[in-house]
Amino acid sequence: MITFSSKGDFKNMDKFLKRMTEADFTQALSSLARQGVNALSAATPIDSGETATSWNYEIEGSKRSFSITWTNSHIDNGVPIAIILQYGHGTGTGGYVQGRDYINPAIKPIFDSIAEQAWKVVTSA
Repeated sequence: MITFSSKGDFKNMDKFLKRMTEADFTQALSSLARQGVNALSAATPIDSGETATSWNYEIEGSKRSFSITWTNSHIDNGVPIAIILQYGHGTGTGGYVQGRDYINPAIKPIFDSIAEQAWKVVTSA
């Protein structure tokens, strides 16, 4: 037979969870979202420069969650140029232009910063 006993309370955990539910991530996320736009703009392959300057972001939040969506408004003939630069595309003559993974390496440091900033917000006294 196995038995367990415990002493103490969950005061620290309760305090942590309360801070987490009351934390306001909007200001930190706005700053990080702008950094993401800058990183994506800098990493975007440049021909005309229109795709690089067309990055933006949207933040949606509720009591339970927040999300950042990075967008690119450069559309040519119904085709989102940022996507075909990332994944590649066929040409009108039967060829194929290989994509270049520029989005993931550019945005990874931003994801790391988001996790770090969120942790600081929920663990601050």
